[in-house]
Amino acid sequence: MTTSSLLEAALTRDRLIVLVGLTGVTVLAWLYLVMLAAQMSDTMPTMSKMSGPETMLAMLKIRPWTAQDFILMLLMWVVMMIGMMLPSAVPMILLFAIVNRKSQQQGNPFVPTSAFALGYLLVWSGFSVVATVLQWALEQTALLSPMMVSTSPLLGGIILVAAGLFQWTPLKQACLTHCRSPIAFVMHGWRPGIGGAIRMGLEHGVYCLGCCWILMGLLFVGGVMSLVWIALITLFVLVEKAAPFGIVMGRVSGLLLVLAGLAVMLHAHG
Repeated sequence: MTTSSLLEAALTRDRLIVLVGLTGVTVLAWLYLVMLAAQMSDTMPTMSKMSGPETMLAMLKIRPWTAQDFILMLLMWVVMMIGMMLPSAVPMILLFAIVNRKSQQQGNPFVPTSAFALGYLLVWSGFSVVATVLQWALEQTALLSPMMVSTSPLLGGIILVAAGLFQWTPLKQACLTHCRSPIAFVMHGWRPGIGGAIRMGLEHGVYCLGCCWILMGLLFVGGVMSLVWIALITLFVLVEKAAPFGIVMGRVSGLLLVLAGLAVMLHAHG
């Protein structure tokens, strides 16, 4: 076989291995979320047996979190971010694997693609810490029910409006442009070695976080553990980053989110 044939075979094998690995991790994350959602749904029959003020008092009961509670909630957020955000990073990770293999053929040390993915997921793990603290604060002020849904129409409306307005900001557009241009990032931001791969993953993760952080706030509106809501946001992020009409869809969705938020707030005061 010629050198080019060997390189093409190696690239094909690398793409397959990376794709299978990313798919496996994503599937495991979603299975964990489904399991958690099923456990939460098991508590609903008990709550449904109660009626009137007792139900509201039970749902809004403030219980101090233990260290174990915080760790479990943090784990939930980390796994959720993996399940939601890893699919949209697949094009960038695959491109890294391809360029990395070609770099190795030129005599440079081989770097595991997992190093890049690790850097990316570290950013979203950091976000998960912030989200966990925010969830704790909302629960302690009775703005979030134990079922992880906002109890305040005003809060829900504000989050919707904020998410909609952010879709039109220069920061959003700059971060989205980066996420939609993996070739430009890899070509101009390449760094050698494992440390360089992790740093590249961190940089891409920061851009991704800048693009999508407020969208994660919508989880507090529709339900942090609502599988339908999680899936819709995941699909939206994927389409916005990958589809040809993603930028236009993002701006249109911004208008719709603002209108939805205003409608929620007006209805609450009506």
